[in-house]
Amino acid sequence: MPKVSTYNIAGAQTGEIELNDSVFGVEVNEAVMRQAVLRQLANERLGTHSTKTRGLVRGGGRKPWKQKGTGRARVGSTRSPLWVGGGTVWGPHPRSYEQKMPRKARRLAVKSALSDKVNTSELFVLDEITLATPKTKEVVSIINNFKFAGEKVLFITDNDALVARCARNIQGVKAVSTTGVNIFDLLHYTKLFVTKSAVVKIEEVLA
Repeated sequence: MPKVSTYNIAGAQTGEIELNDSVFGVEVNEAVMRQAVLRQLANERLGTHSTKTRGLVRGGGRKPWKQKGTGRARVGSTRSPLWVGGGTVWGPHPRSYEQKMPRKARRLAVKSALSDKVNTSELFVLDEITLATPKTKEVVSIINNFKFAGEKVLFITDNDALVARCARNIQGVKAVSTTGVNIFDLLHYTKLFVTKSAVVKIEEVLA
């Protein structure tokens, strides 16, 4: 089982913790992680884009000029795609971009991302996060204690809404609960802070 150090919010090492090998020690599968990221981004697309065909554009009911005798090309409607203000050919219409992916594969992607964080020493386990005041500067202080100013930092807590509120105003910093852990955030943020209680919850779900 992989062992990592535990820290307090002041940045001081307080001990070690053994992580579940089936969650934090799996072989990193980059192909599955890529598929999971593409699926998440695709599922976030609304797909509400729409264009009008010549049948949907208002007007164009009268024939612009007679069929023969003018010397010009025959035209049946001013709403033809060839005309300015006419319909659009093969334009986008509302659709779903949803992609399917087996649950086991989605979980493997998350476990691969967590294991990669452990392998690259970018995962830090905190004993707990206790904020003296519900202010953004408290979270900034934690980041500065680890000398990660300017880094992309992700906090994973055991449903601590206070940390999420205090972190949301900091650029490049995000805090989620264990139920909100997703593959995109794990790969997007370079430094990962996880509380001990969150580690237990993650292992209960993914092990």
